[in-house]
Amino acid sequence: MKIHHQYYVYMLSNMKNGTLYIGMSNDLERRMFEHKNKLIEGFTKKYNLTRLVYFEQFQYVNDAIKREKQLKNWNRKWKIDLIEDESKEWNDLSFDWFD
Repeated sequence: MKIHHQYYVYMLSNMKNGTLYIGMSNDLERRMFEHKNKLIEGFTKKYNLTRLVYFEQFQYVNDAIKREKQLKNWNRKWKIDLIEDESKEWNDLSFDWFD
């Protein structure tokens, strides 16, 4: 039996054109629950970064790590363009994941 892993690189914000955070997880739904419920101390909790505005999925962890590093090195305008290609309004892509 072959097990397929999934990895996600994602961007959070607190509002349209707000503070950005780039992270990586092998369980995006669990990670978003943690962010939304402020279960992790640090940057995302401090700046109320609970809006999932962008994500990409990968099969291999090394690809996800490489992409995360690449996005973190991008300038802000490129990141905003990437988000707005998906959602001009920076909608929360995880808005209906939890009750």
